[in-house]
Amino acid sequence: MIFIVVKFRTKPEWTDRWLDLVTPFTEATRAEPGNKWFDWSRSVDDPQEFVLVEAFEDGAAEAHVTSEHFQRAMDTMPQALAETPRIVSESITQNGWNQMDELKIG
Repeated sequence: MIFIVVKFRTKPEWTDRWLDLVTPFTEATRAEPGNKWFDWSRSVDDPQEFVLVEAFEDGAAEAHVTSEHFQRAMDTMPQALAETPRIVSESITQNGWNQMDELKIG
């Protein structure tokens, strides 16, 4: 599985509109074969920072970055960004979410 986390810092005038801007990209990516999840969060420390956590089955990430909706997002996102996004992208052996043993409920 390819596990990816990306931090996007928006320009102040785009912060409240960021999720609207990326909604078509998000919906298209979630519909891709091999996409496991594509989830946005907002930093509690920096309201201009959005965090994207995504995962793809092995081999599916390559199709994602060559897709039309990915290319369109790469063309539209820069207008809203204050800086180059920061990314962690790793191939891992895990194939989904596990339960946290240190904090089991029930």
